[in-house]
Amino acid sequence: MTKVTNRLTETLNIRHPIVSAPMAFAGGGHLAAAVSRAGGLGLIGGGYGDPGWLDAQFEAARDERVGVGFITWSLRKSPSVLTDVLKYRPAAVMLSFGDPRPFVDEIKSAGAHVICQCQNMDHVWDAIDVGADIVVAQGGEAGGHGALRGTYTFVPEAADLLAKQASDTLLLAAGGIADGRGLAAARVLGADGVLVGTRLWASREALVHKQHHQAIIESNGDETIRTTAPDIARQIQWPRGFTARIRQNTFTRRWHGREDLLKQNLGEESLKYQKAFTEGDSENTGVWFGEAAGMIDTIESAKDIISQIAKDASLLLTS
Repeated sequence: MTKVTNRLTETLNIRHPIVSAPMAFAGGGHLAAAVSRAGGLGLIGGGYGDPGWLDAQFEAARDERVGVGFITWSLRKSPSVLTDVLKYRPAAVMLSFGDPRPFVDEIKSAGAHVICQCQNMDHVWDAIDVGADIVVAQGGEAGGHGALRGTYTFVPEAADLLAKQASDTLLLAAGGIADGRGLAAARVLGADGVLVGTRLWASREALVHKQHHQAIIESNGDETIRTTAPDIARQIQWPRGFTARIRQNTFTRRWHGREDLLKQNLGEESLKYQKAFTEGDSENTGVWFGEAAGMIDTIESAKDIISQIAKDASLLLTS
Protein backbone atom coordinates (compact mmCIF):
# COMPACT_ATOMS: atom_id res chain seq x y z
CA MET A 1 0.00 0.00 0.00
CA THR A 2 1.23 3.51 -0.82
CA LYS A 3 2.61 5.33 2.20
CA VAL A 4 3.12 9.01 2.92
CA THR A 5 5.24 8.88 6.04
CA ASN A 6 6.70 11.60 8.25
CA ARG A 7 6.97 12.57 11.91
CA LEU A 8 3.17 12.62 12.28
CA THR A 9 2.82 9.02 11.16
CA GLU A 10 5.64 8.04 13.49
CA THR A 11 4.15 9.89 16.46
CA LEU A 12 0.65 8.48 15.99
CA ASN A 13 1.86 5.09 14.72
CA ILE A 14 -0.21 5.31 11.54
CA ARG A 15 0.60 4.61 7.88
CA HIS A 16 -0.78 7.81 6.36
CA PRO A 17 -0.81 11.39 7.74
CA ILE A 18 -4.59 11.52 7.69
CA VAL A 19 -6.89 12.02 10.69
CA SER A 20 -10.67 11.97 10.46
CA ALA A 21 -12.50 14.97 11.87
CA PRO A 22 -14.56 14.13 14.97
CA MET A 23 -17.82 15.16 13.36
CA ALA A 24 -20.67 15.43 15.86
CA PHE A 25 -23.48 12.96 15.11
CA ALA A 26 -21.72 11.73 11.92
CA GLY A 27 -18.30 10.51 13.02
CA GLY A 28 -19.22 7.43 15.03
CA GLY A 29 -17.27 4.36 16.04
CA HIS A 30 -17.67 2.50 12.76
CA LEU A 31 -16.20 5.39 10.77
CA ALA A 32 -13.36 6.01 13.22
CA ALA A 33 -12.43 2.33 13.23
CA ALA A 34 -12.55 2.14 9.42
CA VAL A 35 -10.22 5.13 9.10
CA SER A 36 -7.77 3.60 11.56
CA ARG A 37 -7.85 0.24 9.77
CA ALA A 38 -7.12 2.07 6.53
CA GLY A 39 -3.95 3.55 7.97
CA GLY A 40 -5.10 6.91 9.32
CA LEU A 41 -6.34 7.79 12.79
CA GLY A 42 -10.09 7.88 13.26
CA LEU A 43 -11.65 10.23 15.79
CA ILE A 44 -15.10 9.67 17.27
CA GLY A 45 -17.18 12.85 17.41
CA GLY A 46 -17.83 13.52 21.07
CA GLY A 47 -19.99 16.50 20.16
CA TYR A 48 -21.90 17.93 23.10
CA GLY A 49 -20.93 15.07 25.42
CA ASP A 50 -23.68 12.42 25.52
CA PRO A 51 -22.17 9.66 27.73
CA GLY A 52 -24.45 6.89 26.47
CA TRP A 53 -23.80 7.75 22.84
CA LEU A 54 -20.04 7.84 23.42
CA ASP A 55 -20.08 4.45 25.14
CA ALA A 56 -21.97 3.00 22.19
CA GLN A 57 -19.53 4.45 19.66
CA PHE A 58 -16.44 3.17 21.46
CA GLU A 59 -18.13 -0.21 21.59
CA ALA A 60 -18.78 0.04 17.84
CA ALA A 61 -15.08 0.75 17.29
CA ARG A 62 -14.33 -2.44 19.24
CA ASP A 63 -10.60 -2.94 19.73
CA GLU A 64 -9.51 -0.58 16.96
CA ARG A 65 -7.13 2.20 18.01
CA VAL A 66 -9.14 5.43 17.73
CA GLY A 67 -9.39 8.86 19.33
CA VAL A 68 -12.17 11.27 20.21
CA GLY A 69 -12.95 14.96 19.88
CA PHE A 70 -14.99 17.34 22.02
CA ILE A 71 -16.63 20.74 21.70
CA THR A 72 -14.61 22.22 24.54
CA TRP A 73 -17.04 24.88 25.79
CA SER A 74 -19.71 22.19 26.11
CA LEU A 75 -17.33 19.74 27.82
CA ARG A 76 -16.75 22.32 30.57
CA LYS A 77 -20.38 21.85 31.59
CA SER A 78 -19.87 18.09 32.12
CA PRO A 79 -16.15 17.41 32.61
CA SER A 80 -16.86 13.91 33.91
CA VAL A 81 -17.59 12.91 30.30
CA LEU A 82 -13.88 13.22 29.54
CA THR A 83 -12.95 11.13 32.57
CA ASP A 84 -15.38 8.43 31.47
CA VAL A 85 -14.07 8.40 27.89
CA LEU A 86 -10.44 8.15 28.95
CA LYS A 87 -11.16 4.68 30.36
CA TYR A 88 -11.27 3.53 26.72
CA ARG A 89 -7.65 4.68 26.35
CA PRO A 90 -8.12 6.80 23.20
CA ALA A 91 -5.00 7.44 21.15
CA ALA A 92 -5.74 11.16 21.05
CA VAL A 93 -8.28 13.69 22.32
CA MET A 94 -9.09 16.74 20.22
CA LEU A 95 -10.36 19.92 21.90
CA SER A 96 -12.12 22.50 19.73
CA PHE A 97 -13.92 25.82 20.16
CA GLY A 98 -12.87 26.76 23.66
CA ASP A 99 -10.10 27.02 26.24
CA PRO A 100 -8.26 23.67 26.41
CA ARG A 101 -6.54 24.40 29.72
CA PRO A 102 -8.96 22.62 32.10
CA PHE A 103 -8.49 19.28 30.32
CA VAL A 104 -4.92 18.97 29.05
CA ASP A 105 -3.34 17.53 32.20
CA GLU A 106 -5.96 14.80 32.54
CA ILE A 107 -5.62 13.83 28.88
CA LYS A 108 -1.83 13.65 29.05
CA SER A 109 -1.94 11.70 32.30
CA ALA A 110 -4.07 9.11 30.53
CA GLY A 111 -1.37 8.73 27.87
CA ALA A 112 -3.36 10.29 25.02
CA HIS A 113 -2.07 12.89 22.59
CA VAL A 114 -3.61 16.35 22.96
CA ILE A 115 -4.90 17.86 19.71
CA CYS A 116 -6.06 21.49 19.77
CA GLN A 117 -8.15 22.66 16.83
CA CYS A 118 -7.56 26.35 16.12
CA GLN A 119 -9.41 28.91 14.00
CA ASN A 120 -7.07 31.87 14.42
CA MET A 121 -3.57 32.71 15.60
CA ASP A 122 -4.67 33.47 19.16
CA HIS A 123 -5.94 29.90 19.36
CA VAL A 124 -2.58 28.64 18.10
CA TRP A 125 -0.80 30.59 20.83
CA ASP A 126 -3.16 29.00 23.38
CA ALA A 127 -2.30 25.54 22.03
CA ILE A 128 1.40 26.29 22.34
CA ASP A 129 0.87 27.57 25.87
CA VAL A 130 -0.80 24.35 27.04
CA GLY A 131 1.75 22.11 25.35
CA ALA A 132 -0.51 20.58 22.71
CA ASP A 133 1.04 17.68 20.84
CA ILE A 134 -0.82 18.53 17.64
CA VAL A 135 -2.36 21.76 16.36
CA VAL A 136 -5.11 21.78 13.74
CA ALA A 137 -5.29 24.93 11.61
CA GLN A 138 -8.92 24.88 10.50
CA GLY A 139 -9.87 27.09 7.57
CA GLY A 140 -13.35 28.47 7.09
CA GLU A 141 -13.93 26.20 4.09
CA ALA A 142 -14.64 23.35 6.50
CA GLY A 143 -18.10 21.98 7.04
CA GLY A 144 -19.69 22.38 10.44
CA HIS A 145 -18.51 24.94 12.94
CA GLY A 146 -15.56 27.20 12.34
CA ALA A 147 -14.54 30.78 11.78
CA LEU A 148 -13.25 32.95 8.95
CA ARG A 149 -9.58 32.25 8.20
CA GLY A 150 -8.83 30.57 4.87
CA THR A 151 -6.86 27.33 4.91
CA TYR A 152 -4.37 28.43 2.24
CA THR A 153 -3.01 31.33 4.36
CA PHE A 154 -3.74 30.11 7.88
CA VAL A 155 -1.75 26.86 7.57
CA PRO A 156 1.62 28.40 6.58
CA GLU A 157 1.22 31.18 9.15
CA ALA A 158 0.61 28.59 11.86
CA ALA A 159 3.50 26.49 10.55
CA ASP A 160 5.88 29.44 10.76
CA LEU A 161 4.84 30.22 14.33
CA LEU A 162 5.21 26.61 15.45
CA ALA A 163 8.63 26.37 13.81
CA LYS A 164 9.78 29.34 15.89
CA GLN A 165 7.98 28.72 19.17
CA ALA A 166 7.23 24.98 19.45
CA SER A 167 9.12 23.05 16.80
CA ASP A 168 8.13 19.64 18.19
CA THR A 169 4.42 20.44 17.90
CA LEU A 170 2.82 18.80 14.88
CA LEU A 171 0.44 20.59 12.52
CA LEU A 172 -2.63 19.34 10.69
CA ALA A 173 -4.38 21.34 7.99
CA ALA A 174 -8.19 21.29 7.85
CA GLY A 175 -10.83 22.91 5.69
CA GLY A 176 -11.59 22.00 2.08
CA ILE A 177 -9.25 18.98 1.97
CA ALA A 178 -10.86 16.05 0.22
CA ASP A 179 -8.30 14.39 -2.04
CA GLY A 180 -4.61 13.77 -2.62
CA ARG A 181 -4.13 17.28 -3.98
CA GLY A 182 -5.27 18.66 -0.63
CA LEU A 183 -2.88 16.46 1.34
CA ALA A 184 0.02 17.29 -0.98
CA ALA A 185 -0.77 21.00 -0.78
CA ALA A 186 -0.99 20.85 3.00
CA ARG A 187 2.45 19.28 3.17
CA VAL A 188 3.90 21.97 0.91
CA LEU A 189 2.27 24.67 3.06
CA GLY A 190 4.07 23.32 6.11
CA ALA A 191 1.58 20.91 7.69
CA ASP A 192 2.54 17.42 8.80
CA GLY A 193 -0.80 16.00 7.71
CA VAL A 194 -4.50 16.68 7.31
CA LEU A 195 -7.76 16.49 9.22
CA VAL A 196 -10.48 15.33 6.81
CA GLY A 197 -14.14 15.99 7.50
CA THR A 198 -16.51 16.47 4.57
CA ARG A 199 -14.96 13.75 2.39
CA LEU A 200 -15.41 11.20 5.18
CA TRP A 201 -18.86 12.56 6.00
CA ALA A 202 -19.59 11.30 2.49
CA SER A 203 -18.54 7.75 3.33
CA ARG A 204 -20.57 4.59 3.81
CA GLU A 205 -19.56 4.31 7.46
CA ALA A 206 -20.63 7.83 8.44
CA LEU A 207 -23.82 8.25 10.47
CA VAL A 208 -25.44 10.30 7.72
CA HIS A 209 -28.90 9.84 6.20
CA LYS A 210 -28.77 8.56 2.62
CA GLN A 211 -30.79 11.58 1.44
CA HIS A 212 -28.18 13.90 2.92
CA HIS A 213 -25.53 11.91 1.09
CA GLN A 214 -27.48 12.41 -2.10
CA ALA A 215 -27.53 16.15 -1.39
CA ILE A 216 -23.75 16.39 -1.29
CA ILE A 217 -23.41 14.47 -4.54
CA GLU A 218 -25.74 16.98 -6.18
CA SER A 219 -23.95 20.04 -4.70
CA ASN A 220 -20.91 22.01 -5.73
CA GLY A 221 -18.58 24.15 -3.63
CA ASP A 222 -20.74 27.25 -4.04
CA GLU A 223 -23.73 25.67 -2.36
CA THR A 224 -22.82 26.11 1.30
CA ILE A 225 -23.18 29.04 3.66
CA ARG A 226 -21.84 30.13 7.06
CA THR A 227 -24.77 30.83 9.36
CA THR A 228 -26.04 30.71 12.94
CA ALA A 229 -29.51 29.57 11.92
CA PRO A 230 -29.12 25.84 12.67
CA ASP A 231 -27.83 26.51 16.18
CA ILE A 232 -30.76 28.79 16.87
CA ALA A 233 -33.16 26.14 15.58
CA ARG A 234 -31.50 23.48 17.75
CA GLN A 235 -31.48 25.89 20.71
CA ILE A 236 -27.74 25.49 21.18
CA GLN A 237 -26.02 28.72 22.21
CA TRP A 238 -22.60 28.81 20.56
CA PRO A 239 -19.93 31.34 21.60
CA ARG A 240 -19.65 34.45 19.48
CA GLY A 241 -17.24 34.16 16.57
CA PHE A 242 -18.19 30.66 15.48
CA THR A 243 -20.72 29.91 12.77
CA ALA A 244 -21.79 26.71 11.04
CA ARG A 245 -21.13 25.91 7.40
CA ILE A 246 -24.05 23.92 6.01
CA ARG A 247 -25.73 23.36 2.67
CA GLN A 248 -27.79 26.20 1.26
CA ASN A 249 -31.39 25.01 1.09
CA THR A 250 -34.96 25.98 1.89
CA PHE A 251 -34.10 26.22 5.61
CA THR A 252 -31.21 28.65 5.11
CA ARG A 253 -33.11 30.74 2.56
CA ARG A 254 -35.97 31.06 5.01
CA TRP A 255 -33.98 31.90 8.13
CA HIS A 256 -30.46 33.15 7.34
CA GLY A 257 -30.63 36.91 7.90
CA ARG A 258 -33.93 36.54 9.77
CA GLU A 259 -32.51 35.03 12.94
CA ASP A 260 -34.54 37.27 15.24
CA LEU A 261 -37.75 36.03 13.67
CA LEU A 262 -36.54 32.44 13.99
CA LYS A 263 -35.98 33.01 17.72
CA GLN A 264 -39.55 34.26 18.04
CA ASN A 265 -40.89 31.04 16.48
CA LEU A 266 -38.65 28.47 18.16
CA GLY A 267 -41.45 26.42 19.65
CA GLU A 268 -42.65 25.40 16.22
CA GLU A 269 -39.46 25.70 14.17
CA SER A 270 -37.23 23.63 16.46
CA LEU A 271 -39.61 20.70 16.14
CA LYS A 272 -39.69 21.10 12.35
CA TYR A 273 -35.90 21.24 12.17
CA GLN A 274 -35.37 18.11 14.26
CA LYS A 275 -38.08 16.17 12.44
CA ALA A 276 -36.57 17.06 9.08
CA PHE A 277 -33.08 16.06 10.27
CA THR A 278 -34.28 12.69 11.54
CA GLU A 279 -36.20 11.97 8.35
CA GLY A 280 -33.34 13.01 6.07
CA ASP A 281 -35.23 15.96 4.62
CA SER A 282 -32.29 17.77 3.03
CA GLU A 283 -34.27 20.97 2.36
CA ASN A 284 -35.67 21.81 5.79
CA THR A 285 -32.81 21.12 8.18
CA GLY A 286 -29.05 21.58 8.47
CA VAL A 287 -27.02 19.41 6.09
CA TRP A 288 -23.52 19.61 7.52
CA PHE A 289 -20.85 19.62 4.83
CA GLY A 290 -18.26 22.08 3.56
CA GLU A 291 -16.91 23.56 0.34
CA ALA A 292 -15.23 20.27 -0.56
CA ALA A 293 -18.67 19.12 -1.73
CA GLY A 294 -17.69 20.16 -5.23
CA MET A 295 -15.00 17.44 -5.31
CA ILE A 296 -17.31 14.65 -4.19
CA ASP A 297 -19.55 12.73 -6.55
CA THR A 298 -19.62 9.26 -4.97
CA ILE A 299 -20.23 7.75 -1.54
CA GLU A 300 -17.36 5.34 -0.92
CA SER A 301 -15.91 3.30 1.90
CA ALA A 302 -13.52 5.05 4.30
CA LYS A 303 -10.87 2.53 3.29
CA ASP A 304 -11.09 3.50 -0.37
CA ILE A 305 -11.15 7.22 0.45
CA ILE A 306 -8.06 7.07 2.66
CA SER A 307 -6.17 4.84 0.24
CA GLN A 308 -6.88 7.10 -2.74
CA ILE A 309 -5.92 10.28 -0.90
CA ALA A 310 -2.64 8.72 0.23
CA LYS A 311 -1.85 7.28 -3.19
CA ASP A 312 -2.54 10.50 -5.09
CA ALA A 313 -0.63 12.63 -2.59
CA SER A 314 2.36 10.33 -2.78
CA LEU A 315 2.44 10.60 -6.57
CA LEU A 316 2.20 14.39 -6.43
CA LEU A 317 4.86 14.79 -3.77
CA THR A 318 7.35 12.52 -5.54
CA SER A 319 6.70 13.59 -9.13
